[in-house]
Amino acid sequence: MTEGISMAEEAAAQPTAPTMRVLGQFIRDMSFENIMAQKGAPTDVQPDVQVQVNLDAKKRPADHQFESAIKLNITSKNKGGDQTLFVLELDYVGIFHIENVPDDQIHPFLLIECPRMIFPFLRRVVSDITRDGGFPPLNLENIDFMSMYRNEVARRQAETPPKADA
Repeated sequence: MTEGISMAEEAAAQPTAPTMRVLGQFIRDMSFENIMAQKGAPTDVQPDVQVQVNLDAKKRPADHQFESAIKLNITSKNKGGDQTLFVLELDYVGIFHIENVPDDQIHPFLLIECPRMIFPFLRRVVSDITRDGGFPPLNLENIDFMSMYRNEVARRQAETPPKADA
C-alpha cells in the first residue's frame, strides 16, 4: 500500500514566494541650496557633481511593514575650482508590505530590492529639483545597490576584530 500526500499537504510543503508591495513613498527631508545664485557667480561654469548615497531600513509597527530610505548628498562644484554651485540633501523613503522573506534575508532585501524599486522615482525628484533650482536637470546614474550592500558588509567584517578562542 502506498501512502499518498494530499494536495493541501503538498501545497503547505512548498515554500511560499516572497511578496512585496510598495504602500507609499515620500520625501522625509530635503534641502537644496543654489549657492551660485546667492553669490552671483558667473554662469559659464562646468559642473563637477559628487553623489554620496546612504541607505537605511527599519521595521514599522504594523505587521509585515518596513521602510527603506535612500539618503543622497549631492554637491556640484565648478571644475578646476573650489566654488560650490549647489548642494542637494534628500532623504527619500519607501514604505513596503513584505511577506514570506526569511528573517536572515530581510536585511539585504530591505537594502537592495526596496531601494531598487523606489530609485526611479527618486531620480525624477532629483531631476526636477535641480532643473527648478536653475541648473540643467541632473539625471542620476543607476546605483548598484547589491554592490553597495556587499561593500558595506565587507567593511563591517573588516572592522570587527576576530574573536579570541576561550
